[in-house]
Amino acid sequence: MKISISNMKINQIALGLLGLAAVSCTQPAETAASTEVKTEVDSVSYALGVNIGNSFVQQDFTDVNVDVMADAMHKVLKGDSVWIENQEAQMMLQAFFQKKQEEVNQQKYASNIQEGEAFLAENGAREEVVTTASGLQYEVIEEGTGPAPVATDVVKVHYHGTLLNGTVFDSSVDRGEPAEFPLNRVIPGWTEGLQLMTVGSKYKFYIPYQIAYGERGSGQIEPFSALVFEVELLEIIK
Repeated sequence: MKISISNMKINQIALGLLGLAAVSCTQPAETAASTEVKTEVDSVSYALGVNIGNSFVQQDFTDVNVDVMADAMHKVLKGDSVWIENQEAQMMLQAFFQKKQEEVNQQKYASNIQEGEAFLAENGAREEVVTTASGLQYEVIEEGTGPAPVATDVVKVHYHGTLLNGTVFDSSVDRGEPAEFPLNRVIPGWTEGLQLMTVGSKYKFYIPYQIAYGERGSGQIEPFSALVFEVELLEIIK
């Protein structure tokens, strides 16, 4: 199940609501036979109503209040005042569907949450592993002697990232080319972890989903996934 929260999708929903309101404001439409469709505008309005209705079904939002929705659209079409402006309405829709997506993902990927929590609990009990207040876990493979970066620095690193099952999803080591990036433009677990290191160090990070890619995931990384990185800090770029 996929719930889009983009502005384009919200605009498509609003366009569909326009058609649904146009039908609802004339007479109820339980079936095609019970709705009198005389003009091209009537046909397009009905088609838009079908389209938006199906989009809500696909998004598992079948408890939408059609009467309230149609009333709001009717007021907009007539030029009457409404209690919420368009920009605020878009923000409300975006927040709602984002929350709904997170709820769907939490159910769908519950096993990732459980697996991550179990792994981190066991891993954090090892003597060589340090756990920070954020939940980040790290162990020192090699300690360097250079300076430590701050969040606003650009760093050059070699890294090797895997899922808990060992699947490699990204690796500058495998590519044979170090990566450079601003430290405040990466996942929070990296921003925190790299600042614990000094140039020349090599650490292993165990990052809970909350400070990795969170509820949405990224590419091969499913939502709510804990991650493992081996990171070598090569240089702070000035």
